[in-house]
Formats: sequence, C-alpha cells, structure tokens
Amino acid sequence: MAITSANQLELLQTAEAVAREKMIDPDLVIQAMEDSLARAAKSRYGSEMDIRVKIDRKTGRASFTRVRTVVEDDAVENYQAQLTVAQAKQYLADPQIGDEIVDEVPPVDLGRIAAQSAKQVILQKVREAERDRQFEEFKDRK
Repeated sequence: MAITSANQLELLQTAEAVAREKMIDPDLVIQAMEDSLARAAKSRYGSEMDIRVKIDRKTGRASFTRVRTVVEDDAVENYQAQLTVAQAKQYLADPQIGDEIVDEVPPVDLGRIAAQSAKQVILQKVREAERDRQFEEFKDRK
C-alpha cells in the first residue's frame, strides 16, 4: 500500500470522516496516521532510526524524514539518530550540540502486515481520543 497522489486526498477525507463520526478533532486522526506511518517506516528502515512522518493538511502528501541530533563526541549512543559535531560539519556550517539534521527518505511501501499494524495504531489512537472527549463531556455531571 504505497501512498500515491491518487489516494493522498482520500487519506484526508478518511481522517475527516472518522473525526466527524467519532466527534473528535481531525488533527488527532491525522497525527495517529503520521504515528502509524512512522512506525511502519521504522520497521522498514530500522527501529534505531528517528523517522518522522508529516502529512500535509491541504494535499494529503506524506513526507518521510530521518532526524539526527548533534551530540558531544563521547555521548553518541545511537549512530543512526545521533552524530558528533565533527560529523555534522558535512551538513551544517556551524553545528551546535542539540542541532537536528533532517534528511528526506523515500516513502515506505506498506506491505499487508505493516498496513494492518498501521490500521491498529490509528484505531487505538482514535479510541483514546474518543474516550478523552467523552470524559471531558461528562466529567462535570454527577
């Protein structure tokens, strides 16, 4: 299940429909979709990478990025998500501790199992948001 331009808008329409049906913020549904796509990408690229997904709220285009943080020379614990100041000089003119280097990575083509997993994550987040909304609605009643 690759996210193509044809079904990018469908992704947004689905998020809107679910949000309306469950009476929750559409942004929460989109964030759940971003989280589930990021998890699928981590399983594809490696769980030690810091992969983030951002879905454009107007076009539905999902962008996949790898984030690496600049740390002190002796503080590198994860070579996939961290790099030293010296290594960061390849990417930044004057890297500082805490700076982030963001590289775009190819979108993930979700297989059947990854798509099923993504669906489960989305459903779980939607259920949590729905419970939170219901709690807020009824918390002041006796």
